[in-house]
Amino acid sequence: TVEGLEVDGRLHPLQEAFIQHHAIQCGFCTPGMLMSAKVLLDKNPNPTREEIKTAIEGNLCRCTGYEQIIEAIESAAKYKSSKQD
Repeated sequence: TVEGLEVDGRLHPLQEAFIQHHAIQCGFCTPGMLMSAKVLLDKNPNPTREEIKTAIEGNLCRCTGYEQIIEAIESAAKYKSSKQD
């Protein structure tokens, strides 16, 4: 669940990225977007923009227009990649 993303009281990098990129509006789609993004990044740490779009396509968002969500996932992927180097 989305509540399980945090570790030791710290937000997951995806959660941080969603906040930084203003990818959260009403909050209705946020848990599904976060979990879809986590599955994607666990399987593919460096996804393309198209792969991100495919990963979240089952989640409807009427507030953000998806651009901020995609940017947040790209940012989290870059963060994750930098931590592995």
